[in-house]
Order: sequence, then C-alpha cells, then structure tokens
Amino acid sequence: MATVHFGPYEFDRVVYDSEGDVLYLSRNEAPAAADTIATPEGHAVRLDEIGEVIGITIVNAKWLVERDGKISLTVPSLIETNATFEGVAITADDGDQLFSTHVQWNAS
Repeated sequence: MATVHFGPYEFDRVVYDSEGDVLYLSRNEAPAAADTIATPEGHAVRLDEIGEVIGITIVNAKWLVERDGKISLTVPSLIETNATFEGVAITADDGDQLFSTHVQWNAS
C-alpha cells in the first residue's frame, strides 16, 4: 500500500482519476468528513469533527506537476468567531425580504 506525505499530513489511501486529473488522498480509517474547505489554489481539504485534516482532493494534479514540478497547497486554519446579528436585510431572489440582521464579527 502506498503512503503519501503532503506537508505534515500522511495519507494511506491514494486514488488518482486520470480522466479528470484529480488526486484523492485520505486516511483509510478516517470517518466521513464533517466539513470541507476550499484552498486558495482550488483544491479541497476534508476535516473531521474536531477540525483535523483527514483528506485532500487535488485538482489538475498531473498538470500542476508537469507545469511547476510540484503541487502547492495552502491548508487554511479555522478561527472561531463570535457574531452578533441585527439590522441588515436578507432578501430572496424574488425580492421578498426573508429577515433583517446586522453582522458584527469579533475574532476570538
């Protein structure tokens, strides 16, 4: 079984879709993803319920290696925030107002 190291992450399940040029990296014993976040490069990082990386989907994998000689990936860190909602109108596509709220973000 192949093991792939991508930065500090180790994956023991590697699937490459040559038709779509997509590389799927995951851990065999990992649970289903609780969240998926997009990277600035256009890839997807799958997280478990506590925010640990359990999988990565790399789009245009072969093309990137041929073009750049490597694959670069930025794993965004999650930050917790507190939000207060008051006074901004949220409307539907047909113009009907769904609710009003105001968002104030406070990074924790």
